[in-house]
Amino acid sequence: MKIRWMIWGTILAITIISITTLTFAAGGGVQIPTDVKILPVPLSEYQDQSLGTIGAILSHRIAQEPFNLIATLIFALAILHTFVASKLNAIAHRWHHEHEHHLEQQGKSKEYIQANPSFKAEIMHFVGEIEAIFGIWVIVLVVAMTANFGFSSVTAYLSQVNYTEPMFIVVIMTLASTGPVIRLAEQILNKVADLGKRTPAASWLSVLTLAPILGSFITEPAAMTIAALLLAKQFYELKPSVRFQYATIGLLFVNISVGGTLTHFAAPPVLMVAAPWGWDINFMFFNYGWKAVTGIVICNLLYYVAFKNEFAKLQPINSKNTTQEEEKTIPVWVTIVHLLFMAWTVFNAHYPVLFIGGFLLFMGFAQASKAYQEPISIKAPLLVGFFLAGLVTHGGLQSWWIAPILGSLPDLPLMVGSIVLTAFNDNAAITFLATLVPDLSETAKYAVVAGAVTGGGLTVIANAPNPAGQAILSKYFVGGVSPAGLAAGAIIPTIIFAILFKII
Repeated sequence: MKIRWMIWGTILAITIISITTLTFAAGGGVQIPTDVKILPVPLSEYQDQSLGTIGAILSHRIAQEPFNLIATLIFALAILHTFVASKLNAIAHRWHHEHEHHLEQQGKSKEYIQANPSFKAEIMHFVGEIEAIFGIWVIVLVVAMTANFGFSSVTAYLSQVNYTEPMFIVVIMTLASTGPVIRLAEQILNKVADLGKRTPAASWLSVLTLAPILGSFITEPAAMTIAALLLAKQFYELKPSVRFQYATIGLLFVNISVGGTLTHFAAPPVLMVAAPWGWDINFMFFNYGWKAVTGIVICNLLYYVAFKNEFAKLQPINSKNTTQEEEKTIPVWVTIVHLLFMAWTVFNAHYPVLFIGGFLLFMGFAQASKAYQEPISIKAPLLVGFFLAGLVTHGGLQSWWIAPILGSLPDLPLMVGSIVLTAFNDNAAITFLATLVPDLSETAKYAVVAGAVTGGGLTVIANAPNPAGQAILSKYFVGGVSPAGLAAGAIIPTIIFAILFKII
């Protein structure tokens, strides 16, 4: 046990030392500049359009600003960290149980054991928490940036990063996960499931079909929250096989990613391009929306047929009496007020002052109507917001290599490249960077957005709502959601949507 702890500590130390060495080498020593360095360097300042090849352009940009390479190295290490998070969590759980067993042998009480958890287990659990990873590596990024340019450059950079989306997701996820909203969504989806006698298969199909489409109107983060909570109660609680678990979460993530394309205001990657490119609701529906609905139906039916035998093994939980009792305790007017707060948040999604102010008013209302409320947990939304804030912070320094790659590809390779890049960077960041590429053709614009929404389910970092879904469902996966398992569950619907968006 001590040897493993030393190994992980050594790896972390080597990583930090390596980055620090590169940082000081690039910065020319330990002297901190007094002037403010503006990062990222505007793409127009490189003046490298005549260099021709991507390799030459990237080499030139590294030579012009060596910190480009350092920032991308840190970002790459953060991504690699996400792939070992489940293993780190497994180690943390083992250390936790070993610590408890040790205290039990000493005759300690349960209260004492709960009040004195293992420090190293808690540290390892934090290091293995998906939602914390990018924030952890932001610390390394800040140290590297400070060593190169001084802390004034850090504050200048962080001041220009747009954190509106992380703040919005914290608020909308909290509102969408409140008891009255979940109860209403459950009632609506159960009405559809009643057509199939509310079997596990009928509930599964109704959630995975209607919730993603609903995301085009209540935003994808809200749809993800509602869908994940309902799947947790109506599907994952029934203990399906591990293979079926990963197939479902992969399908959910892909469906949510493409399901927000019926409108121009609900999906983060679409929001990034709607105004700069002049895309409205009609454009989105006729170019993306109806194809997305078609693909959702096809993928759901395909997975339903593939797991039909496993559905037969799931025994539904009889919660009819409990549901009726809970419905009686929540007056209609309370639900309406919740929906109005959600509508206010969605309508003012680009104005943090307004939706945060509305959220504070909601918390006051929730306290006043406590008799009709269920406990409101803000822990998961805050973790998701922290995750996205870290991702946005890193992503803002990646334009030096993403933009030239996107701008140099023909339509089909561009779409494929967008899918691949989305898996390793938030799809909203990909489409945002596409708006920076001058003279991008209409077909290229279509390809990059189609690729971004198609690849949005391959990893937890590919689409902004994914961390919300993972935060809700991860407890059903031993050691947390495996990145490889998620990708395996999402790859088939990803291919289907790629074909639909390309050939139709």
